[in-house]
Amino acid sequence: MSSRPSSGPRTPAQPRGDDARSVAVLREMRWWDIAPVLELERELFPEDAWSPGMFWSELAHARGPSATRRYLVAEQERRLVGYGGLAAVDGTGDIQTIATARDQWGSGLGARLLTELLGAATDFECHEVLLEVRVDNLRAQRLYERFGFEPIGFRRGYYQPGNVDALVMRRTTQTSSEAPSVQGT
Repeated sequence: MSSRPSSGPRTPAQPRGDDARSVAVLREMRWWDIAPVLELERELFPEDAWSPGMFWSELAHARGPSATRRYLVAEQERRLVGYGGLAAVDGTGDIQTIATARDQWGSGLGARLLTELLGAATDFECHEVLLEVRVDNLRAQRLYERFGFEPIGFRRGYYQPGNVDALVMRRTTQTSSEAPSVQGT
């Protein structure tokens, strides 16, 4: 991979309409974010939450000239309200994780995180991006479909210990002009 993802802070788009909530700021995830990320992870995914070691391992590959990861957090009024991560290997990106706090559902934050991760996939020169999503998470599946992801298979019993299947989805690279609008997501 000849290009690296940017690691500086991102300026959020302004909310549309009458949204009185402050807009979450997206920035690079750092080691000091692991504890609040784990709190949100355990709240949202109690049966199959990632361990601290998994996040440490991912962040170990997120900086420097040979970085293969891009991890982001979303902060709103000093509170971590979302996070996401992408791994890139040999032209293929893989959305490793993406989550938003329940009070952020419907705010467009998930779409903003996904947009940034897809931008990182472009920076990494990925020709496709893959992800797994629980078969019972229809809300997330709809988000991914809006961004051009299509189902390509299943992984039986992927999410443990609940033995829940994963739907595998793929998106081929699009230009930024083909990306969907995040308004109303």
